[in-house]
Amino acid sequence: MLRGKQNGLMVRKLAIIVIGMFAFGYGLVPLYRAICEVTGINILSLTELTVPGSKQRSPKNTQVDTSRTITVEFDTNTRGLWQFHPAVRSMQVHPGEMATVMYEFENSQARTMAAQAIPSYAPKVSAAYFNKLECFCFTQYTLAPAEKKSWPVVFIVDPKLPKDVTTITLSYTFFEVGGRTPAAPTAAVTPQAIQDDGLVPEVATL
Repeated sequence: MLRGKQNGLMVRKLAIIVIGMFAFGYGLVPLYRAICEVTGINILSLTELTVPGSKQRSPKNTQVDTSRTITVEFDTNTRGLWQFHPAVRSMQVHPGEMATVMYEFENSQARTMAAQAIPSYAPKVSAAYFNKLECFCFTQYTLAPAEKKSWPVVFIVDPKLPKDVTTITLSYTFFEVGGRTPAAPTAAVTPQAIQDDGLVPEVATL
């Protein structure tokens, strides 16, 4: 009789443990969601990325205006004996889309030099909507004789760019620091530049 009561008590305890484990497992999903809301980290998505065979999902950038395409042209000028040019002469981007263009520079002189670049834009109105996230024009550089450098320019064209602007020309003038500061660079001539600027680009503040 006593053994039967002990067995019954054990069965009830095991049943309670099983029910508790099931409830705990069922409650993990809302618990994870609550943690995600508090910490700002999507634990469920991070877990999916670590499971072999699972598909990785990237968040969609809703700020990109895919209905518009802007042609960005790259122009370079030099004030000295060195080589300076972009890897590509132009590219097409959507407003709000992050893009990168590389620039190549070589000091062709037989002496060390310090230099910096000045950017300008055409049409003039585009300067306020051309956002550079990374640019070699932010810094002065010292280059040894025959030294070569590759620099990226990471930029985003603001979706608020006026609708009538379809082409932006980004122009850089590279000059030696310590010498006479050159005049503002002249960007490549475009119909839009003639209409809006009278061919006088604006020099952006570094």
